[in-house]
Amino acid sequence: MGADEILVGGVWRRGSGAVIESLSPLDGSVIARLHGADAGDVDDAVRAGAAAAADPAWRDLLPHERARYLARIADGIAREAEALAALQTRDTGKSINETRALVRSAEATFRYFAAALETMEGTVTPSRGPYLTMSVHEPIGVVGAITPWNSPIASDAQKVAPALAAGNAVLLKPAEWTPLVALALGRVIEESGLPAGLLSVLPGPGAVTGDAIVRHPGVGKVSFTGGTATGRAIGAAAAQKIMPVSLELGGKSPTIVFPDADMERTVAGLLFGVFSSSGQSCVAGSRLFVHASVYRQVVDELVARASALRVGPGTDPDTQVAPLVTHAHRDRVAGMVERARQEGARVLCGGRAPEGEAWAKGAYYLPTVLEGLPNGSATCQEEIFGPVLVALPFEDEDDLVAQANDTVYGLACGIWTRDHRRAWRVARRIDAGTVWINTYKQFSISTPFGGVKESGLGREKGRDGIFAYMRQKSVYWDMSEGPIPWAS
Repeated sequence: MGADEILVGGVWRRGSGAVIESLSPLDGSVIARLHGADAGDVDDAVRAGAAAAADPAWRDLLPHERARYLARIADGIAREAEALAALQTRDTGKSINETRALVRSAEATFRYFAAALETMEGTVTPSRGPYLTMSVHEPIGVVGAITPWNSPIASDAQKVAPALAAGNAVLLKPAEWTPLVALALGRVIEESGLPAGLLSVLPGPGAVTGDAIVRHPGVGKVSFTGGTATGRAIGAAAAQKIMPVSLELGGKSPTIVFPDADMERTVAGLLFGVFSSSGQSCVAGSRLFVHASVYRQVVDELVARASALRVGPGTDPDTQVAPLVTHAHRDRVAGMVERARQEGARVLCGGRAPEGEAWAKGAYYLPTVLEGLPNGSATCQEEIFGPVLVALPFEDEDDLVAQANDTVYGLACGIWTRDHRRAWRVARRIDAGTVWINTYKQFSISTPFGGVKESGLGREKGRDGIFAYMRQKSVYWDMSEGPIPWAS
């Protein structure tokens, strides 16, 4: 694997597409420059993947035999954990503590799906006649996995591991901005002994590489994590092929504070929910609804604590808020905060890049809390994807639910209360794929994840995450003593 090589159908080679650059969020310098994949590279990867998936050496493996490959991949990630974390911090700007956690997540994902394969079952369905009926699942063949820049290796693993577990070949397309960790993961997977051709790593622009993957007739499914507009375009292209897709898209998630909430736990959870990952998270709790009776108390404490968060380089273990992924993205976030001001927002803290030589070159933006906007404002409705929180008071539960659900998104929600009955009742009324009660941004590979409305389609994780990359087939086996009577 050279510095300017991508993995195409089991072969490390220079991509045929345009040059792409990984830029340092710390100072904007070029970390790496390589040629991305074009449509020809995608075609080569599909052909090699189809051949590898159809080869009896892979096709005929029993599930527990495929599990051995996934376990070896997990071992490889564990061996390279510190290097992978450091590379991701360099590529994305994320804090080293977070990237270490993301690497551990990737390792755990491969181990989980290896274990799931050990208990993978078909189904003998209830007989309705003189025949035995069974439902079985089979690989799709070649699948595409298109992952985002904000949590590379964990997102890569959440797609690649179940797709391989299901018996497929995988085309992994990392984000153009952050290709390095996916390429390093490709090397780890190759070293596990996985048959060549079953994994390709194809960085490049979504409009070129991603589009070629989605539209290729040899790709039987695409799983995408990213923006809603792109997800809608992928869904339209998939409809032309009658191809299944999984889409994990944007969010504008509400967090809800009732008067009886434990204030220390609540404020700590609110800070983590929106400002960890520098707010660059699809599930970020970016709309804060606080009961009017405790609104000022909660918001004032939140502002004081947000103003004290440690902003710095991702390489510093003490950093809580690292730079955003690129300077261009930081400028986009700043522009959206400026628009909020024009809408009438009061900026309670942040609202700018930090001042001083230590931050001058980096893509930093201070943790920002806004108030004074109605829920229908653009700032409260559009995903900002940065360290920006909008606080809103509410009076009663019906008013709260109406406002929380008044959005095109439905990815996540947080509820803070000591009242278990109210927590359950509100959790069931909120339109969201995931609800956290008295916590936030806690994840388990064993628990399905996904969104509703414009936040997505389908689910990842959990045992059924393997079946998402398979086709279901019904088998009828005649047990009668004679021919079908109609034909007699």
